[in-house]
Amino acid sequence: MNISHLKKTIMKTKTSITICLGSACYRRGNQLVLETIKQYLNDNDLNDEVEFKGHLCESSCAKGPNFQINDKLFSGIDQNSVVEILDKHFK
Repeated sequence: MNISHLKKTIMKTKTSITICLGSACYRRGNQLVLETIKQYLNDNDLNDEVEFKGHLCESSCAKGPNFQINDKLFSGIDQNSVVEILDKHFK
C-alpha cells in the first residue's frame, strides 16, 4: 500500500447526518425520526462512520420534518422513509 492510498484511507470523510430539531419539524414527528436514526446507526454499526447532529432549523419548515445527509436535504420524512433513505445511502 502506498502512502497516498494510506492517507486517503485514514482521512476518509464521515457521512454527515443533520436532523432538524426546530419546533415545526419536532412537532411533525422528528422526535421519532431522531430515535429511528440513532437505532439504525447502532444496529448497523455505523456510529464511527457518521457525524450525527441536530440543527434548529433547515429553513424548510413547511416541508418538514427534515433531515440532511451530507448536502442533500430530505423533507416530509417519517420513521419508515428515513430507514429507506439510510439503506440507500449505506447499502
